[in-house]
Amino acid sequence: MSKSRAEAAAGAPGILLRYLQEQNRPYSAQDVFGNLQREHGLGKAAVVKALEQLAQQGKIKEKMYGKQKIYFADQDQFATVSDADLQGLDAKIVALTAKVQSLQQSCRHMEAELKELTSALTTPEMQKEIQELKKECAAYRERLKNIKAASNHVTPEEKEQVYRERQKYCKEWRKRKRMATELSDAILEGYPKSKKQFFEEVGIETDEDYNVKLPDP
Repeated sequence: MSKSRAEAAAGAPGILLRYLQEQNRPYSAQDVFGNLQREHGLGKAAVVKALEQLAQQGKIKEKMYGKQKIYFADQDQFATVSDADLQGLDAKIVALTAKVQSLQQSCRHMEAELKELTSALTTPEMQKEIQELKKECAAYRERLKNIKAASNHVTPEEKEQVYRERQKYCKEWRKRKRMATELSDAILEGYPKSKKQFFEEVGIETDEDYNVKLPDP
């Protein structure tokens, strides 16, 4: 056992006695160990040993609940509290509870405000963002100016006419391709050579030869 752990174990009875008297509520050895481990560095064995020692000395009380021992401060050391005192303590508890709730709400508000401020841009970042937006707006204004100044605008009617002509020509393209395909297939039924040889001899060029694809309807 290290020196610090040994010193903590030696002082364990005093630490546990003060803790149980201050809290004045029942605890198991595991509860006490979990509550005081981080603050005092007590090991589980040292806690169990100190609690048993205090109980044997009559400084604290122990009771069995099932298979578990429960330890608590000796109630005889505390003065008898009158009903009036109990009512005063109850009122104090209510007031403190209300204060705690108010402080918790205030903490939540401050945490929300802190989160909002943390996520917000700093002044230099905001200034940089403003400059970038100004440049972007200037570019858009220049682009809009050039568009308005252009003399080759296409009217909605002209645009519609272009789409109608495209549709017309694509329809004719599709029709003629189908006719050519049907005609070549009919010829190939009695042609002794391959389709490729037939196209080469006749001089037929296909869309595929030029990586051309018929547009969707």
